[in-house]
Amino acid sequence: MRRLTHLNERGEAHMVDVSEKTSSDRTAIAEGFVAMAPTTLDLVEKGEAKKGDVLATARLAGIMAAKRTHELIPLCHPLLLSKVSLNLTPSQAPVGIRVTAEVKVSGQTGVEMEALTAVSVACLTIYDMLKAVDRGMTIGPVRLLEKHGGRSGTWIADVGKTSGR
Repeated sequence: MRRLTHLNERGEAHMVDVSEKTSSDRTAIAEGFVAMAPTTLDLVEKGEAKKGDVLATARLAGIMAAKRTHELIPLCHPLLLSKVSLNLTPSQAPVGIRVTAEVKVSGQTGVEMEALTAVSVACLTIYDMLKAVDRGMTIGPVRLLEKHGGRSGTWIADVGKTSGR
């Protein structure tokens, strides 16, 4: 069984030492979904939400969150990200907004947490901007779709499946 990398020999949490790792190009793509009532999605698509442009605001929030992941997740390394992009796509079936984030870095550690944080905060921003008209919105699943680079190489999620582990 593999050892958890954020635990030392005594089982104490610590930041992983990446100083001996080779720098390489790394990419992560994550996704999330905000389910909502059809009338709520209609407000977004028509640009009639009272708080303003929901998709633009959520996109900016996701980008900002990716850049600050190390401040939110205790054992993450601060990274000089080379790319953070978010796509927010309205969906009629199921009804809601699909959020995807792609994050890139050339460095000694991956960007999975940055991509997941970007998606999570973008989804929360959508909820915040629309909660006055639809408190029944749900968020999820939020998951990693792909990661590329580093010692472990490429990993791609099974499409259509969520992890039950």
